[in-house]
Amino acid sequence: MVQRSGPASARLPRTNPVRTCVGCRVRAETGELLRVVLVDGDLALDLRRRAAGRGAWLHPELSCLDKAERRRAFARALRVPGPLDAGALRSDLEQLAHRVTGSGSSRPGLDERKQVDPS
Repeated sequence: MVQRSGPASARLPRTNPVRTCVGCRVRAETGELLRVVLVDGDLALDLRRRAAGRGAWLHPELSCLDKAERRRAFARALRVPGPLDAGALRSDLEQLAHRVTGSGSSRPGLDERKQVDPS
C-alpha cells in the first residue's frame, strides 16, 4: 500500500490554466489568449482578466476574431441571446497588435517608458 502525503493538487507541478480560443477552437494557456467580456452590451477586452461575469477567450489575431464572428461564438460562449457587434473589439485588437509590433503608437508618448536607476 502506498502512503500519500497530501492532496494530489499539492503534489503536482503548477501549470497555467488552459482555455479554448472561441475563434480557431485551439486550446492554449491563458497567457497566450485574451479574455473578452460583455460590458453594457458591447464586447470588450479584459486585459487584466478581472472583470466580473463570464468571459470568452481569443487569440490576439484578427483571423481568430473573424472566425469567431462567422460562427457567432461570442454569444454562445457568453451565454447571451442574439448576435453581438464586435466592431469595438476589432479596433481594440488592431490597436493592441499595432502596439505589440512596435510600428508606432496612436498616442505619442504613452508607450515610451523611462527606466529609473535603482541605485
